[in-house]
Amino acid sequence: MRNSLAAAAILGVLWSGAALSAADAPPNAYCYIGWPSDGEVIAAGKPFKVWFGLRYMGVAPKGVAFKHTGHHHLLIDTDLPNADEPIPNDRQHLHFGAGETETMLELPPGKHTLQLLLGDENHVPHHPFVKSKKITITVR
Repeated sequence: MRNSLAAAAILGVLWSGAALSAADAPPNAYCYIGWPSDGEVIAAGKPFKVWFGLRYMGVAPKGVAFKHTGHHHLLIDTDLPNADEPIPNDRQHLHFGAGETETMLELPPGKHTLQLLLGDENHVPHHPFVKSKKITITVR
């Protein structure tokens, strides 16, 4: 009896909205790039680590619909995508659908911009956008 009451309580929490679409974000939520820093000069020809941070929300893998969660997308040398469509999946929009919070990246020499954007369980940006500041790095 006690197990069935616990299961009913858990289902009640899930039914109340905790497992609904993650598209709405708290207005104070944001992502940040922990490293590299804005203005960083990176050595060419070898991968470097980029690590991601998130405040006032949680990380969940793609396909998991849980309130106030999402997964990171790293935007390279591009602007923010359309707010109502899935984030593209290409060389300029890297998806981290397993819930990763860091990656190794290698870029050609030159100036590059990096920005994080959180996406919901279907890779759609949250409302409002949960994003980092766009940073510029130089690879030499």
